Amino acid sequence: MAEYPQLRWPELIYTDYKDTVATVHLWSQIIGKIRLKKTPWLNHSWHVTLYISARGLTTGSIPYGKGVFQIDMDFVSHEVIISCGDGGRQAIKLHSRSVADFYRELFARLHEMDIGVAIYPIPNEIDPAIPFEQDTTQRAYDPVQMHLLWQALALMEPVFVRFRSEFIGKVSPVHLFWGSFDLALTRFSGRPAPKYQGTLVNIPRRVMEEAYSHEVSSCGFWPGNTSAPSPVFYSYSYPTPPDFGRQPVAPAEAFFSKEMGEFLLSYETVRQAPDPANTLLQFFRSTYRAAALTANWSGDLECDLSWLEK
Repeated sequence: MAEYPQLRWPELIYTDYKDTVATVHLWSQIIGKIRLKKTPWLNHSWHVTLYISARGLTTGSIPYGKGVFQIDMDFVSHEVIISCGDGGRQAIKLHSRSVADFYRELFARLHEMDIGVAIYPIPNEIDPAIPFEQDTTQRAYDPVQMHLLWQALALMEPVFVRFRSEFIGKVSPVHLFWGSFDLALTRFSGRPAPKYQGTLVNIPRRVMEEAYSHEVSSCGFWPGNTSAPSPVFYSYSYPTPPDFGRQPVAPAEAFFSKEMGEFLLSYETVRQAPDPANTLLQFFRSTYRAAALTANWSGDLECDLSWLEK
């Protein structure tokens, strides 16, 4: 990955950022649900996600009666910015506050901009799922810690983009799912998959069945939670071939978690590597090959881009 300069990846300490991430996770769900409500359906719920931007996270353009609008979570100036194609703009400062307070102000600003939208006001993939308007507990927001996490996301995203470019089959955008708050990329074999039998808290079964309607190899980054308190990269296959977890992968520190059913690589291992971007790319490539080999994916789905580097 010679086209990317060797930049120092920030240290991420879960105990330092956990409360801030928990807050932003809930705020992002409110914003993501606005995109979900206003954007036409796209397969596998790709229409609901957020994207890494030059300053934080963004919905990208969302259609409405007067054209398009966009909601950005800016982790440089620490504000949420609503902007419209007609030149309208509103900003909400990010600071420690309750989810209910953030929810009320966001919708008040949308109303002022004549953007009408009503969402299902209950979090997904979170238990307990307190309705946003009733979540009056004071929540923490540390701008330094959120900026560090965004810096890490901004440095890893080009690796995801490069890995995505090496596949000519169906492949998702590089996007952040606000349900679990993970950055993800998914490749598809093109073949239907067995009906999904798993469960996720506070998410309709039909959504998961459609998301996993076809065979996938998926990779991503997750900042962790209280039961798994460390940031990690992951890679899994659905359905999971019996020999998937026994395949050799790189780097040597990567391992297969039988409990999670996926390969894991700690963010810290990547950060400490002499070439973090290339180390992460090795992980994505090798775990995909483990999936493709054990599930008998077609070799015609990958493409060689080495000629671009000559």
